[in-house]
Parts: sequence; C-alpha cells; structure tokens
Amino acid sequence: MANDFWASFWQLLNISSFWLVVSYLLCSFLHVILRPEFLQRNLGNSKMSSLVKATISGMLLPICSCGVVPLALSLYHSGAYLGPTLAFLVATPIINPAAVILAFVLLGPQLTAIYIITGFMLPMIIGVLGNKFGKDELISPVAAAMANASRGSAQINSAAVKTPWSKKITSGLDWGVRSLGFQVSRYVLVGLVLAALLLTIIPVSFIQDYLSRPDMVSLVGIAGLGAIMYVCAVGHIPFIAALVAAGAAPGAAIAFLLTGTATNIPELFSIFKLIGKRTIVIYTGTVILFSFVIGYITNYLLMPGFTPVFDLSGAQKSIALASKLSLTVPAGVEYICAVIILAMGIIAWRPTVKEWFMKLGRRAVNA
Repeated sequence: MANDFWASFWQLLNISSFWLVVSYLLCSFLHVILRPEFLQRNLGNSKMSSLVKATISGMLLPICSCGVVPLALSLYHSGAYLGPTLAFLVATPIINPAAVILAFVLLGPQLTAIYIITGFMLPMIIGVLGNKFGKDELISPVAAAMANASRGSAQINSAAVKTPWSKKITSGLDWGVRSLGFQVSRYVLVGLVLAALLLTIIPVSFIQDYLSRPDMVSLVGIAGLGAIMYVCAVGHIPFIAALVAAGAAPGAAIAFLLTGTATNIPELFSIFKLIGKRTIVIYTGTVILFSFVIGYITNYLLMPGFTPVFDLSGAQKSIALASKLSLTVPAGVEYICAVIILAMGIIAWRPTVKEWFMKLGRRAVNA
C-alpha cells in the first residue's frame, strides 16, 4: 500500500511539476511587462468582453489544470475580477489548438464541433456565475490594496523614476517564485498527497476497467470521475477515441474531456485555500453540472446511429500523431522540476510545521 501511494504521488508530481515551473516563470515575466492598471482596465470588471478576452487567451495556451493555477492567481491578484479569472482557469486546460486538431482526427467533426463550442461556453458561463455570486471573493484583497497604493503613489509623484530592466526582472522573479510560487506549491503538494491517497484506495486498474466497459459507463459516473482525475486533453484524446470506438456513448467522451481536463484534486484544493470556498463551489459545481448536461445533449443529438471515426486497427498511427502534436518533456527535466516543486512545497510548510511542534512541546511541558 505504501509503495503504491509513493508511486502515485511521484507520478502525479512529475506530470504537474514542469507546467508549474513554466507557469511561475511566465507569471514572473507577466508581472514585469503587464501593469496592474492594464489588467484592471481589461479584466477588472464584469463585462462580457472581459470574459471573452480571458476565455480566448486561455484557449490559446497549452497548459494543464495544475499549471494554470499560478497564472490565474496572478491575474486575480493583479486586478482581474473573479469571473474572468475563472473563465481563464477553465478555458486553458480544456482546449488548445493541438487538442482541437487531434480531436478532429480521432473524434471526428461532429464531436470536435461540440468540443469547441462547449470549450468556449463553459468558461463564459462559469465567468458570469463568478461575477454574479462571487461577493467578497469577486475582487482579490491583494489587488484592491495594490490599486489603492498605486493611486496614492501617483498623487504623490506623477513623474515616477524609470526602473532598470535588470531590477524589473529580479523583482518579477522574486514575486513569481517567492510570493506566488511558494504559496501555490504549498497547497498543490497537499492536493497531490490527497490525489495519491485516492489513487491508492481506488487503483488506476479499477478506473481503466470501468472506463473500458461501455455498458458500465454513465454520464454521472464519468463526470464525477473526471472531476477528481488528472487528465491532459491532448494526451487522453486517443484513449477517449478508443473508448468511443469500443462502444461508449459520445456524450461520455465530451463529459470526461470537460471534467477531466478542467478539474483535479490538487487544483481544487489550491483554489479553495487561495481564493475561497465560494469560488470552489461555483467552479466545481458548474463544471460537473455543465459536463453532465452537455453529455446528455450530445447523446440526444448523435445517438442512435453515431459512427466512430477512430479505427482501432490504426491505433498506433493515431497515438504517434498525438505524440507529435503534444509537447514531450524529457524525463530528466520532469525530475528536476519535480524536485523543485517538492522543495518549494516543503519550505513553504516548514514554518507551520515548526509552529505545530513548538505548540506540542509547550503542551507536553504544561502537562
């Protein structure tokens, strides 16, 4: 049991760490070139145009659901409203150009069209709900404080001294790694532990057996299963295509793609701790309910008479195509990134753990 847990934990850490490191660096870069005033002007409101901008921006980035968390938090803390933040958070892992091309090849034009439409609709819907029901989580306290400080400094000194690029880059890295990186790694690490525990209790072999038996697959089960699994859109499209070819309903494929790519335990735990419980209810509830409804509509539109385009005899060829379209990270780079994220998470938890031990020590002395 312990060996299974550590194997699952290390595998999940390897999968997510590269994208987390890339996101921290990208956040550092964006922190330098994008002023908070720009983000507040473009995404710091509840307009539909802001949701469209956030959704389209997310759809063009091939980043997974864990890797997008730092980017979304960076937008949120820089002045973006909760709605655009959630729209970006959902759109980024669900759909990207490589996933669309691969879906067209393996799932066919009908499912791909539904995939694209729903990949745009879900972020817009969740963005509207976030703006409407976000309440005290609608605006980040950090962003509000930054806006007040910026207005105050502008009144004191309208002609600010230009900062050298070297200092800007250093400041960006300091913020992206020390402020944002340690904060996110702290909770991602806990989420990975919970996900590994879940995979230890419910082995991957059981999940694969469930998914490989079309007669057992239900939209409710597939939506719930996708919500807790770590799924990459590009990497899992060949598997989903094979599942549909084996007899599973096309609605199950869409439901699994939406929930599987948009949610996983490390991501959900990080959102809960770093934004709030209201946000996690809006996010998770909308994704699962929407995927179930879209899966049902897909089955209604395409069944009976749906013919899969995926030819099982050419599976190896299709999987090879998937490998070419997706970014392959060398194992050595994955290991280095995994060690970096693990170290950052441990360092972030160190003060809290130290305080716990000090409290236990005081209680032992008093007893």
